[in-house]
Amino acid sequence: MTAEVRVTARARIVGWMLLLVGLALAGSVAVTWSVLSARLDDRVDGELTHEANKLRSYSRNAADPATGRPPANVSELLTDYLARNLPDDYETFFSVVDGRAERRSAQPPPARLDRDPAFVARVARARAPVYGTAPSAAGEVRYAVLPVRMSGDPRRAALVVVQFRDAQRAEVTETTRVLGFTAFGALAVAGLVGWVIAGRVLAPIRLVRQTADQIGESDLTRRLAVRGNDDVAALASTFNRMLDRLESAFAAQRRFLDDAGHELRTPITVIRGNLELMDDDPAEREETRALLMEELDRMNRMVNDLIMLAKADRPDFLTVGEVDLADLTVDVVAKSRGLGDRRWRVGAVAEVRVLGDAQRLTQALMQLASNAVRHTGDGDTIEVGSAVRDGAVLLWVRDDGPGVAPPDAERIFERFVRGDREPRPAGGAGPGDGAGLGLAIVASIARAHDGTAHVESPPDGGARFVLTLPLRPAFLPWPDEAAAEADTIVLPSATGEALTGVEAPGDAEAAR
Repeated sequence: MTAEVRVTARARIVGWMLLLVGLALAGSVAVTWSVLSARLDDRVDGELTHEANKLRSYSRNAADPATGRPPANVSELLTDYLARNLPDDYETFFSVVDGRAERRSAQPPPARLDRDPAFVARVARARAPVYGTAPSAAGEVRYAVLPVRMSGDPRRAALVVVQFRDAQRAEVTETTRVLGFTAFGALAVAGLVGWVIAGRVLAPIRLVRQTADQIGESDLTRRLAVRGNDDVAALASTFNRMLDRLESAFAAQRRFLDDAGHELRTPITVIRGNLELMDDDPAEREETRALLMEELDRMNRMVNDLIMLAKADRPDFLTVGEVDLADLTVDVVAKSRGLGDRRWRVGAVAEVRVLGDAQRLTQALMQLASNAVRHTGDGDTIEVGSAVRDGAVLLWVRDDGPGVAPPDAERIFERFVRGDREPRPAGGAGPGDGAGLGLAIVASIARAHDGTAHVESPPDGGARFVLTLPLRPAFLPWPDEAAAEADTIVLPSATGEALTGVEAPGDAEAAR
């Protein structure tokens, strides 16, 4: 089985270019040949006509310079004409009297047609001016037969003008040959330059192919260098963005598998161990059953959280619509009351509509509220608020708990990371309790809105978890991927915020 011959794009581009340029140059050479040949034929015919006019003018005014008398016969007339009228290059004259060649011009011609009996016999039969072509030792010639008669001389005579057209065509051929060689050289230079230019233009495409060949699941970090602003540079940029998405997808997949494998081993081991040790005692069986159901519920919550985190990097994670921040804040407080016996209150409320996913933002705030419940006791205060500051939307949940240690402030938003503070006993359990995924989900929802999540330690104690999101008023379209880094629109705080009459310090703290 023969291997398929692979022709590169570079070779095809240069090949087609050379074909087109070659056809253009060949057409130019052919047109040049045709034009020069046509001009040569016109010049030859013009010379024959010119000689006929000169002979006609001479015959009317012919006279012997020494005596001043006219020629005595046609032979003398033609001889005097040949002596006075010299032929040009590639031209000859001779006279025919009574069917034979009599006199010839002085310059030696390329071929002696006056010695060709057949040609002489042909021209001797002419009774009127005749133009024609004939072969010769010097190639094809163009001739004119100009009959001459004089009163008192009964002999038939004629002047024969011969133009060696093929000999003159040799100059045209040589000119065309030089033009052809020049065109061939130009074609070779164009091919070489085209090969180099095509290589430079297609270099990013070759790099794309080479990079694609080298990319594997274990190495998705390679990127193309983007230079210029043409289509090839746009292709390289698109390829890099595709690699970014692939790397993100593979990283999310690996993270999901690693996290699932790491966190699910413990409940599986607990379930397996209890099943192995379970005996026939009904009370012990009921106790084991309750423990197993609790572990299965924890596994179910953990799997759901992991799936949500895996979906957070997908473009369809958010369902964007209008979000009334005031309604969102009040609804979260109303829904959070069932999480625990706490003093729930609304902090500041932003009276503005923005673009976002109301369900995801509610989920993030509920997760923060659940986290606050786990780290506070009955009767402690938990505050939920929203505000607009410096072109950004702030959503926060504050509690009176033990706060977050500074070393844990950054890492607690990572997966399966828990702070050092011990939660107080509290009623109600939120989603993801104890798994270390709740704050990671909050951070993912903030990133999906092109925002961030962080924790602050207010001076009077406790912790305030804040989502900082770009302010996108509802009358503006949701930015696409290319415009995600555009400047946010800043609205005056007077139109973006209104207090609800609840304690103002909460609003002031959210602004810090």
